Amino acid sequence: MKNKILITLLFLSCTVGFAQKKITWRNLAKVKFEKKYFPTYDEYFLYPHFSSSVKALEGKKVSITGYFLNIDPSGGLFVLSKGPMSSCFFCGVGGPETAIEVEFTSPPIYRTDDIVTITGILKLNSEDVEHFNYILTKSTGKLIK
Repeated sequence: MKNKILITLLFLSCTVGFAQKKITWRNLAKVKFEKKYFPTYDEYFLYPHFSSSVKALEGKKVSITGYFLNIDPSGGLFVLSKGPMSSCFFCGVGGPETAIEVEFTSPPIYRTDDIVTITGILKLNSEDVEHFNYILTKSTGKLIK
């Protein structure tokens, strides 16, 4: 009996350890920005200071729902946005925390403004201005709408 309980507890802890964490845009909004000069570009960019709750998500498998933006399919640039294309970060409606760069394990079949849930490994980026502050790697998706 004792062994069955131990095996059950071990199985449950493994399942919890490998499950993805469902996050929301509110979770990702816990970041402050300051302008920082990047000499390579002779330009100022918004530099993120991630909160401890956001830092705790780094390297974790997470799942988030948003609007799919097919920015450059031939170049592999896909974005998940808090809002549709007409009101996304690029249009000046939201900040950098409202968009996530997505690296898929296989090419997606979604169209711009499809509502999807994307699951992947969250990477925080503060130094490479050629990529988003939030990046989901090894991603898969599910069409919601």
